[in-house]
Amino acid sequence: MKTLNRSVIVAGVTLATLLGAGQLAAQQGQGGQGRGNFDPEQMRQRMMDNVRERFEIKSDDEWKVIEPRVQKVMEARRDVGFGGGMGMFGPGGRRRGGQGGDGNNQADNNKNNRRPRFGGEPSPEAQDLQKAIDANASKDVIEAKLAKFRESRKKKQAQLEQTQEELRKVLTVKQEASAVLMGLLK
Repeated sequence: MKTLNRSVIVAGVTLATLLGAGQLAAQQGQGGQGRGNFDPEQMRQRMMDNVRERFEIKSDDEWKVIEPRVQKVMEARRDVGFGGGMGMFGPGGRRRGGQGGDGNNQADNNKNNRRPRFGGEPSPEAQDLQKAIDANASKDVIEAKLAKFRESRKKKQAQLEQTQEELRKVLTVKQEASAVLMGLLK
């Protein structure tokens, strides 16, 4: 009987804790559309601090040489990986016809257009290709838009490789190895 009472008490405390945490998360999300107090600049700074720590850079002079190159690589990676396309769920990163709406709801569209996109804005070539797909354009039109999109992506990939080489030139072998593990370099 005592074991049953303890189990009920533990379950009650656990449930109360979970409900309280859920309410707190909901309150923090109000006014921020569920994002809380997310600050992209703080996140960028934390990422750069992490890179500096992993590269074991103590000197500010050394960091002044490396930091802008790391930033360029990160921007080029974003352009190739995320901003170069529309993302997995199309414009605005929302699902079509799913929980994100079918794209016909004006309020839904406005809300998603205001939301900052983590990977940056889609390229004009990606937007043109998506519009052609959505409009059920002819095979020739889609092929032409696809060719432009691929050419744009090749240019962005070449730019990424150039920025990676510029970063590699200023790193020690140990830092280069860390950069490869972090995905900054190949």
